[in-house]
Amino acid sequence: MIIYWSGTGNSRYCAEYLAGKLGGGALDAFSYIRGGIAGEFISSGPWVFVSPTHGWRLPGIFERFLRSARFNGSKCAYFVMTCGSDIGRAAEYNRRLCAELGLVCMGTRAVVMPENYVAMFPVPGEAEAREIVRRARPALDAASVDIINMTPFAEPRPSALDALKSGPVNYFFTRYMISDRRFTVSDKCVSCGKCAALCPVGGIELDGGRPRWLGGCVHCMACICSCPAGAIEYGRASLGKPRYRCPEG
Repeated sequence: MIIYWSGTGNSRYCAEYLAGKLGGGALDAFSYIRGGIAGEFISSGPWVFVSPTHGWRLPGIFERFLRSARFNGSKCAYFVMTCGSDIGRAAEYNRRLCAELGLVCMGTRAVVMPENYVAMFPVPGEAEAREIVRRARPALDAASVDIINMTPFAEPRPSALDALKSGPVNYFFTRYMISDRRFTVSDKCVSCGKCAALCPVGGIELDGGRPRWLGGCVHCMACICSCPAGAIEYGRASLGKPRYRCPEG
């Protein structure tokens, strides 16, 4: 069973691609996360958890969802994590999480997808994004073969730098960098409410037809990247950058 969470579509794309290879569908965890619902799931085949990488680890919001859920049937779990370059030492933390959940971790596969973090990094245009997605497919094909054969994912040996990124840097990033205080909205806003509807924590409300951020932001970039009018900015960091949504194909 494939369960995923996605902010701007990269992990959704990978989950649906894997579902096409493995048969069956992919379950979006958004409604569970948004509603604070503890899921209860059953699968005879291995669990496949697909998510973005936040600060070289699983996003806290997805990890909390997994901790709250009950997984019946299969005890084997694979992780597929989308990233702009690498996932640091995330695999080690995923193994610890599986142990806590009573699951056997079959490994973590990093899949490089287009960068979406407009709050900090350069974001590709549509043509470049499509090429990056095309180049990601062989990694997904290899992952699907391993899952079908119940073979553990091969994982590169982590470095000391990986430990630093997934440890102290992740702690600093999640504690001090993730905030909604720098989001602003311009007069281009058309009051469609899409940003509020897509926020996984329900952290945006419309006030006089314009979004107002309420806290709890996880920096998934769904609001800024999905705004149809391009009305949302993140301080000066997002100025002039493309807004990224994963190409459909």
